[in-house]
Amino acid sequence: MALTASYPGYRSLMGICNKLCQDDDHDFGDLPHDSDEEDDFIIDAEPQYRYHPNNTLNGRPQPIYYPICLGEVLKERYQIEHKLGHGHYCTVWMAHDLRDKRDVALKIMATSRHGESLVEHEVGIHDEIRRIPGVASKHLVTYLDTFFVTTSGRNHRVLVLPLLSPGPWLLEINNMSTATRVAAAKQLLEALEALHSVGIVHRDLSEGNCLWGMAPLHDLPRRSKYDLLHRPVKKPIVFAKPDVLSKPGEIILPLKVPSHLYTHQFYLGDFNLAMHVDNPVVPMEGFPSPRFCSPDRLHQKHPSLGCDMWSYMVIFSQLYLGCPPFGTIFPAGIIEGIISSLGPLPEEWKGQYIDPEKACDWWYDPHTEPDPKEDLALLIKERKPDVDEEERELVLSIMKKVFRYRPEERMTASELLQDSEFRALMQRYGC
Repeated sequence: MALTASYPGYRSLMGICNKLCQDDDHDFGDLPHDSDEEDDFIIDAEPQYRYHPNNTLNGRPQPIYYPICLGEVLKERYQIEHKLGHGHYCTVWMAHDLRDKRDVALKIMATSRHGESLVEHEVGIHDEIRRIPGVASKHLVTYLDTFFVTTSGRNHRVLVLPLLSPGPWLLEINNMSTATRVAAAKQLLEALEALHSVGIVHRDLSEGNCLWGMAPLHDLPRRSKYDLLHRPVKKPIVFAKPDVLSKPGEIILPLKVPSHLYTHQFYLGDFNLAMHVDNPVVPMEGFPSPRFCSPDRLHQKHPSLGCDMWSYMVIFSQLYLGCPPFGTIFPAGIIEGIISSLGPLPEEWKGQYIDPEKACDWWYDPHTEPDPKEDLALLIKERKPDVDEEERELVLSIMKKVFRYRPEERMTASELLQDSEFRALMQRYGC
C-alpha cells in the first residue's frame, strides 16, 4: 500500500527532496507545485505499484520496474537527469555520460519470468542488426552499451541508446515544413527496407517507436537543459512497509521536447516484438496500437513484412497530412474507420477478428459500400488544399499501393522506394 501525504514518513522524504531541489549543486527537479501537477502523475507517469517487489495482477506476477532517483549514477558513468517515458516492460531515462561527455538514453528493463525472455530476445535482435554491415546505419536505433543493475536480488538489463526525441510526436510537427516531414517518411522506409532485407519484421511500427533526431544539449548546464525540456517534477516512491524497496526511487513526469529541437533525421527503434518473418512460431504476443495495426493482424494472421508496410503507410499519412488516415470514432473503433474508407474486408476473414463480440457481418459483405465522407481522396484534399491536383493524386496512388487488405498485395519497402510515383513525390521536396 502506498503512503499518503498525511503519513509522517512521506513528509520527511518530501522535506529531504525539497532541500536538494533548493541547492544549485543538486538541481534535479522539483516537487509538485499544485493539484494540477499532482493530477499529471495519474495521466503521464507510471503507477507506483509497478515498483513493488510483489506486484501482481489477478494473482499473476507482473513486470517490476527498477527504482531510479534523479542524480543517480549507474555503472559509475551514466548520471540520470530526466525521464523520457515508460512502457509495459521498461522505463526510459535521459542520462549524461560522465566519461564521454554526451547525453544518452537509458532503457531500463523491468523484470519478470516472461519479461526476461522478452528482454534477451530484444537484445538478440539488436546484436543481429549490429552484426550486418550497412544495416544498423540505416536509421535503426541499436544500443551503444549494455549492462545490468541489481535491486532486491533482481537483475535489470540496461540498454544505452542515442538520445532521440521520444514519441508520440504528431502534435509537435505542425511547425515543420512538409519537406522535412516527407524526408522523414523516406528515411523510415529506408530503415524498414534494411530490416526487411535480413528477414526481420518489426511488428510494432507505431508513432511511439519512430523517433526524431534531437539537437545535442550535452554542452549546456543542467538547468539550461531543464529550461528547454521542462523541469522534472517528481515524487518519492514510498510504501507502507519502509523496507519494501532496497533502494530509493522517484516517480517523475516525462520531459517534453519542443519541435524546434527536432533535427531532420528520423529513426526506427524498439525491437522487443521484432522477429524473423519465416519463424513459424511467434516468439512474443503483441500488436501495435490499433491505429497502426494492419487488418490482417487484427484477424490473427501470421506476422509478415506486409503488416509492417500497412503500419508504415499510416505513419507516412500522419507525416504528410498531419493526421491519421482513418477515423476512429466508430462503435468498434479503427477497424470500422478502415472499412468506411476502403470497403468490406475479405469474406474468408469472417469469424477471425480478435474481438469476436464486436465483429459485424456487414464488415465482410461484398455489397458493403465505402462511406464517401471517409474517402482518402477527400481527406487529402481537405488536409492539403494548397498543393496541386497532380501531387494529391500522387499521394492517393501511393497510399492505395499499400492500403490493401491482403498483405501479399501490398508493395514491399524496396518496391515502394523504387516506385516512380513515390520517387516523384520525393523529388518534389528535394529528397
